[in-house]
Amino acid sequence: MEKVITIARQYGSGGREIGRKLAEAYGIPFYDNEIISRAAKETGFAEAAFEGAEDKATNSLLYSIAMGMNVYSSMDVGFSGLSLDDRIFLAQSNVIRKVAEEGPCVIVGKCADYILKERSDVVNFFISASPDFRIRRSIRIDSLPENKAAELVLKKDKSRANYYKYHSGERWDNTLNYHMSIRSDLCGIDGTVTCLKTFLDHMDK
Repeated sequence: MEKVITIARQYGSGGREIGRKLAEAYGIPFYDNEIISRAAKETGFAEAAFEGAEDKATNSLLYSIAMGMNVYSSMDVGFSGLSLDDRIFLAQSNVIRKVAEEGPCVIVGKCADYILKERSDVVNFFISASPDFRIRRSIRIDSLPENKAAELVLKKDKSRANYYKYHSGERWDNTLNYHMSIRSDLCGIDGTVTCLKTFLDHMDK
């Protein structure tokens, strides 16, 4: 399987776990927080500056710049005049491009599908699930009371949608941006992995 796989996911849908299991099934690298660590190391920024960036709504210069030119296609774009959030996004973008160049892998979140949109070897998935499924999963994983979990699910989805819109100009949940969109609550985590793997294996035939 010679593909770079990106996974966008609703909060609580299990997208990160699905991505990790898919990477294990193919024996390829899995990148999530590893992108943060590598970007921090290459830029000298503290890792804390990167953490949660995808869950923040951004409001600065980069979107208007991106609308005028493809800043992400140039590795020589300077950081002068950009906010910290924008510098973080560009640093992560550079790392995502580098790991994609290194070979097949799975990358979760961080607008990876948009950043790698010029590559022909990229397959983009979107993982969704019902609100009830995501709330229950959030309660179990984050140990939150039900009312807080429901609030967090809505908040995370909104901020991720804003983040994606800001950096790409596209709707985060537009299924046309992805090769396949799937509901993990209908298939289960392992069943979703199996479905994605079947899809990928048929693409290679």
